Amino acid sequence: MGIVFKQSFRNTLIIYLAFVVGGANTIILYPRILEGEFYGVVVFLLSASNVIMPLTAIGVQHSIVKFFSSYDSKEEKDRFLSTIIFLPMFIAIPIGFLVSQLYEQIGNHISEENPILKDYTFVIFVVAFACAYFEVFYSWVKVQMQSVFGNVLKEFWNRAMVLILLLAVLFDFLTKPQFIYFLTGAYVLRALVMMIYAFWQYFPKFTLQLPKNFKEVVRYSLYMVLAGSAGAILLDIDKVMIPGKEDVKLAAYYAVAVFIGSVIEAPGRAMGQILQPITSKTLNENNTKEVESLYKKSSTNLFLISGLFFLLVNCGINELFKLMPDKGYAGGELVVLMISGAKMFTMFLGNNGAIINNSSFYRISLPINVGMAVSVYFLNVWLFEVFGTDGLALATLLVIFTFNSIKLTIVKSKLSISPVTDKTFKIFSLIAVLFFGFYFWDFNFHPLINIVLKSAIIFVLYVIVAVKFKLSPEINNLISRFIKI
Repeated sequence: MGIVFKQSFRNTLIIYLAFVVGGANTIILYPRILEGEFYGVVVFLLSASNVIMPLTAIGVQHSIVKFFSSYDSKEEKDRFLSTIIFLPMFIAIPIGFLVSQLYEQIGNHISEENPILKDYTFVIFVVAFACAYFEVFYSWVKVQMQSVFGNVLKEFWNRAMVLILLLAVLFDFLTKPQFIYFLTGAYVLRALVMMIYAFWQYFPKFTLQLPKNFKEVVRYSLYMVLAGSAGAILLDIDKVMIPGKEDVKLAAYYAVAVFIGSVIEAPGRAMGQILQPITSKTLNENNTKEVESLYKKSSTNLFLISGLFFLLVNCGINELFKLMPDKGYAGGELVVLMISGAKMFTMFLGNNGAIINNSSFYRISLPINVGMAVSVYFLNVWLFEVFGTDGLALATLLVIFTFNSIKLTIVKSKLSISPVTDKTFKIFSLIAVLFFGFYFWDFNFHPLINIVLKSAIIFVLYVIVAVKFKLSPEINNLISRFIKI
C-alpha cells in the first residue's frame, strides 16, 4: 500500500486544493459574475459533454489500464499503444461529420426551452472530444505508475482556468460569451499538454501491426464504452434534464449543491488514479491475496477520510448557504446530505469498481451501469415532478445505494472477498455519533465564524478518536511523522 498511499496523499492534496479553487468559483465567483442564466448555460454544456465523452473515447482509457501490464515485451506494448491511440477516431470523426451536417437541428432541439443555448451547441462536442483524449493519455501515464501530474491537469487545471477567466470577465477583459469560448480552448489545451507528458513518459515505436489480442481489446473497449456512457448518464443526466423542464438558472442552483455534496469523494478520486493500474496488475497476476488486501485497506482509508468530510460539509451547510448572494441557492441542504451520503457509500466500496472492470467478469459492469442509467433517468423524471431538485438527489442516492450493494455482492460471490473489517463498524459509529451530535445546532455568531468553530471541534474530536483507536495504520503512520502519538 506504500506507493498507493504516497501518491494518493499527494493526489488528495491536489484535489482538495482544486476543490478550494472550485469552491471559490462555484459558491462565490460564478453566481456573482456570470449570474444564474450564464452559469446555468456553462453547467448544461459541460454536463452534456460529460454524457457523450465516454462514447467518443470508445472505452480506450479503460483498455490501457487493463491490458498494458499483461504484455511482457516492449514490442507487444508498442503494438498495443500504436493501435489503441487511434481507436477514438473511428467514433469522433463520424460524430463530427454528423454534428456539422445536423448542427442547426441539434441546436434547435437543445434550445427549445432556453434559446440562449443554441449558439453554444458546438462546445458540447469539442469539449467531449478533448476530454476523451485527455482520459486516454492520462491512462497512458497511470500505467507507468505516474498519476500526480495528470491529476493536477485533471482536477486543478480547469478550475484554475475558470478562476482566471471569471476574473477576466469581472474586469471586462472578456464578455460572458467569450468566457465560454476561452473555457472550451482551455479543455483543448489541457488535452495537448497531457499528450506531450504521456509521450515524454513512454514513447512507443509506432507500428501498423496489431496486438495479438486485438479482438479481445476491441471487445473489452466496446463493453467499457457502453458501461461508461451509462455511468456518465448517472452522474450528469440530472443537470442536463433541468433546462428541458425549467429555467436554466435552476441547473446552476442544483449544481452548487451537488458540488458541495461531492467534496467528500476527493480521496476516492485521488486513490483511484493509482489503485486502478495496481489492481489490474494484481488481477493479471492472479494474486487474489493482494487484491483482498488492497480492497480492505482502500475501503477503510476512504471510508474514514470521506466520513470526516461528510461531517464537515453537512454540519456547516446551513450556515454556508446563508453566505450565498442569491436566495435561489438556499434550500439545498437535503440535496447536499443525499449526494454526500451517496458519495460516502461509494467511498466505502474502496477499489471495488477497479476490481470488477479489470477482472475476468468485467462484462457484468455493462448491465449494472445500464441498469443504473435507466433507473436514475426514470426516477429523475418521476421524483423531479414530486420533489423538485430534492427528488433528483433522492434518485441518485437510491440508485447508488442499490447498485453499489449489488457490486459488493458480485465481488464477494466471484472472489470471496469483502471490504468489511472490524474497523468498518467503528468508523460508522464515529460518523453517526458526531453527525447527530453536531448537525442540528449552530453557534449564535456570524455564519462564517459558526462554520470555522464547529468544523474545528468536529475535526479535532474525529482525529483524536481515529488515532486513539488506530482506525487506519496508514494515517497513523502519516501523522506520527509530524506528531508523536
